[in-house]
Amino acid sequence: MFVNMLDMASTPLTLTPVSSRSPATPPSAAACCAPLVEGALTQDQAETLAPLLKALADPVRLRLMSMLASRDDEVCVCDLNDAFDLSQPTISHHLKVLHQAGLIDRDKRGVWVYYRARLDALSSLASVIAGPVSPTRAVP
Repeated sequence: MFVNMLDMASTPLTLTPVSSRSPATPPSAAACCAPLVEGALTQDQAETLAPLLKALADPVRLRLMSMLASRDDEVCVCDLNDAFDLSQPTISHHLKVLHQAGLIDRDKRGVWVYYRARLDALSSLASVIAGPVSPTRAVP
């Protein structure tokens, strides 16, 4: 679309104030929304949370975590292998990453290793991500 600038020059320009803030008030202080930093993660919380999320950021590890978290008892690594089209060493590597992140516990019995989700770690992870739920916060 072509706009003729000469036609626009003959139209008077009217400015209307957006808000009634004082000249000393910076534009960010007159924002229409609550500040983003209120209730956000601290630097320490973010640094603690990042390795947990990184461990869960792989689809195989996310599925393994889901499988373990859905069980009340521990699960043998031999039972987890059947759910994936991956080698046993690959599954063991993914379980090791989850264990090092503190998301699962393991117990070696002979040649087999049994795994259990650390529900306390998952619960604290969920509460940090969700933050406090207020009655005015919209839930989709």
